[in-house]
Amino acid sequence: MRNIQHYFLNIRTFLTRLSGVPVMIFLPLMLLCFPLTAHAGEAAGAATFKAKCAMCHGADGAGKTPMGAKLNIPDLLSPEVQKKPDTTLVEIIAKGKNKMPEFASKLTPDQIAQLKDYIREIGKKH
Repeated sequence: MRNIQHYFLNIRTFLTRLSGVPVMIFLPLMLLCFPLTAHAGEAAGAATFKAKCAMCHGADGAGKTPMGAKLNIPDLLSPEVQKKPDTTLVEIIAKGKNKMPEFASKLTPDQIAQLKDYIREIGKKH
């Protein structure tokens, strides 16, 4: 966050010196031009979910797949899952639970965090 603030401070100084026009006009436009990391993380979480989780949990996370039915996979959209603390979701993804395999050896900690965030997002959309 500090780097972003520093970056915009430098841009602000540059624009003020360049044009003499108040930067408050340009700042909202600049924010629209730069992708935010939250959106990038959400897209990465969705891609990882599709590649690693959707086969069992389904594209929507509800677990209504042949494998989900066979393994009695919980609905990720359910209040029971959505109420779990972030640390619990991260631990389940990393270490596995019941028939779910561990993903700590297959995914980076950032990817696991992105998956956790994606599970939160699909829960909000439901």
